[in-house]
Amino acid sequence: MTAKETSAKPLHSLDNQSQQDVRVRIAPSPTGSLHLGTARTALYNYLYAKRFKGKFIMRLEDTDEERSEERFTEDIFAGLKWLGLNWDEGPDIGGPYAPYKQTQKTDHYSNVANQLIVKGAAYLAYETPEELAALKEEQKAKGQPPRYDNRGRTTTQAQKEHFIKEGRVPSVRFIVEEPRSVTWHDHIRGEMAIETTDLGGDIVIVKSSGIATYNFAVVIDDIDMKISHVIRGEDHIHNTAKQLLIYEALDAKLPQFAHAALIFDNDHRKLSKRLHGEKVHIDYYRQQGYLPEAIVNYLAQMSFTPADGREIFTLEEGCEIFEFARMSKSPAVFDLQRLNWFNGHYIRSLPIETITQRCLPYLTDVDLSKYTDKQIQEIIISVREGLSKLAEVLSATRFYFIDKPEISEETKKTVLANSQAKTVLTRSLQELGKLPYGDHKGCKQVIDNMGKELGVKGKELYWPLRAALAGATQGPDLGSIISILGTERIKSRIEAALACCS
Repeated sequence: MTAKETSAKPLHSLDNQSQQDVRVRIAPSPTGSLHLGTARTALYNYLYAKRFKGKFIMRLEDTDEERSEERFTEDIFAGLKWLGLNWDEGPDIGGPYAPYKQTQKTDHYSNVANQLIVKGAAYLAYETPEELAALKEEQKAKGQPPRYDNRGRTTTQAQKEHFIKEGRVPSVRFIVEEPRSVTWHDHIRGEMAIETTDLGGDIVIVKSSGIATYNFAVVIDDIDMKISHVIRGEDHIHNTAKQLLIYEALDAKLPQFAHAALIFDNDHRKLSKRLHGEKVHIDYYRQQGYLPEAIVNYLAQMSFTPADGREIFTLEEGCEIFEFARMSKSPAVFDLQRLNWFNGHYIRSLPIETITQRCLPYLTDVDLSKYTDKQIQEIIISVREGLSKLAEVLSATRFYFIDKPEISEETKKTVLANSQAKTVLTRSLQELGKLPYGDHKGCKQVIDNMGKELGVKGKELYWPLRAALAGATQGPDLGSIISILGTERIKSRIEAALACCS
């Protein structure tokens, strides 16, 4: 390491990674609901930890007293657990390196900051918010980027005494030596170099309120908890440079870093609550009926491609195949249609017992008490091919649970108001005794045989029956509808539809 360069050398390569020393963390701020980006970062940390039989740690960066709320903590915890990302240590379960909340470590941060002051790596800065705002305005007027001008380094003892008499409470600033280059090997982005002239001057590490800032607290926490790998979004790259300088000043062992590409929308805008509202939150997708398996699979493959090129893999499989070398540096794009494709896959492929249980919360508006578990499963089976999310199950199945479906005036005019429809429905009533209820394919075959005898097929055969039985010409397999509804309901529905025929 030269006088003008500080670097983070890899502790060990991926190929010979020790299974005992991997300790990664997710450290959300409980100032809002669980964000898709936070969930994806947590997922990559989880996958890496499990790949090497390491520890996945939950830590709360809760020093924003005005915005931090317990309900957000609960939302974050619930969302990650719903996704299956259970942590090994954390504020709710403890661990050998507690505490796991920053608000419980205020004195510890202050003590470490004082050590840096004694070493000459930090100092007390007495500028008021008004003075700092004036400095920023002056720089803006000159067309200069905003930065602290390091004036606090030259404060004399007399000036300090004067400031103290004025009642000023100092912050603590860390000295950023300029010029120098901060370099490190990033497991995703490769070799990185950030010039300290781009870091904005000496860094506040403890505010005048006594609260440690993010860049300082996170370093102390990672040291305390023996974090081996810091896996996070690329928006932290400049923070990493600042943090490496603090590691150096503390003579601490450096973790390895991996910065994942950020998530953007189809218009190349970063996902944010301001632009996208609740659609950036995991709970929005849970309520809409997206499956955790689908979200995990989708989020994982947004920036990660397995060596065998597969798109579909479970969380457990992801833990076996995840590697930084397969991570993309390009921005990830959140595509709702793509997520729907993944969700549809899991709706169709997971055990029907699982899907049925997950559908039940979306069927509270209908009376299920008249149906056995097997019958409800059959109803779900009949519609799940057409579902992209579970919230659609009520509209897809409602016709099963009501006395008679409502047929639109348009359908009456275009499908039922002709003699051929009347012929099909009348003949169908005569065929009721031949229908093998419980055998979907058999029921469909009876209808097809009837069509051959009448000389009709396709929509001329099926649409009048669909309209009569389900109220629409599109929907589940006709054989399934017939098999599930049974003789009495089929009879009453066809009779009602016949009244609409000319």
